[in-house]
Amino acid sequence: MVKIINRSNILTEKVNPKSNRIDTMSTREIVELINSEDATVHKAVAKAIPEITRAIDIVVKAFRNGGRLRYIGAGTSGRLGVLDASEIPPTFSVSADLVQGLIAGGWLALREAIEGAEDYEENGKRDCKSIGLTSKDVLMGIATGGTTPYVHGGLKYAKSLGCKTIFFTCTPRQGLGIDEAVDVFIEVLVGPELITGSTRMKAGTATKMVLNMITTTAMIKMGKVFGNYMIDHQAINSKLVDRGTRIISILTGLSYDEAYQALLAADKHVKEAVVMVKMNVSLEQARKLIAEHDGFIRFAFEQSQ
Repeated sequence: MVKIINRSNILTEKVNPKSNRIDTMSTREIVELINSEDATVHKAVAKAIPEITRAIDIVVKAFRNGGRLRYIGAGTSGRLGVLDASEIPPTFSVSADLVQGLIAGGWLALREAIEGAEDYEENGKRDCKSIGLTSKDVLMGIATGGTTPYVHGGLKYAKSLGCKTIFFTCTPRQGLGIDEAVDVFIEVLVGPELITGSTRMKAGTATKMVLNMITTTAMIKMGKVFGNYMIDHQAINSKLVDRGTRIISILTGLSYDEAYQALLAADKHVKEAVVMVKMNVSLEQARKLIAEHDGFIRFAFEQSQ
């Protein structure tokens, strides 16, 4: 039988006095209250920027050394990890194995609640084992309430392997009992939710913001962005072919039609197309130049001047 823990001291379980009569409010009043609470989230995230920065540096170092990023969470936290991971390959043309998310209860839990799946540390350890976690990898636990056994189990197992570990939570770390298994704590204290304990609200918003920061910045540091263009995105549908064509046109001065032909000549790889046009080289030569500069085409352009 699962041990029941009194979580009344957890910040995300406390009562928000602003909403103690929310059930009597008009629709407009409820929406305005939710909006005003959501507006406080970015300030809470801002206070954690030093820790977020440390986490990103750890992730980038792992990527450069052949490691991967793995998220582990339950419920909303797990779903947001899987969501963020799923967006990285098409946006930045990286392997689907580079960033992945684990969720308590498995893939079915993405669509519906799997009761009790998060209550056992052994499940977190088992799932981390199943994906072949190694000491080169980074495991980021996501538990806005801070106490999820599934996440704790994964972090403890990862630390036993020698992995770098990150823990995102929306409650103070004191008393969570996970300090020895965590290298970087990211505490984003958004305060009690308007619906008590409903961490899909402010805590979920904060989670998405931080995950965006981590993976986006890591990809920038890996040479996947030129200026503010997603120079490495996969042109796999009509929208992305159009976007890639426009990026090539903007960066090279070609017309839209000429840029589209350049994209086709580069096997629909935007970065290669830009290098081919700007440096007047073949696709093979473009790929060689990109590799020589670790993906940072700005450096290739600067050296050619």
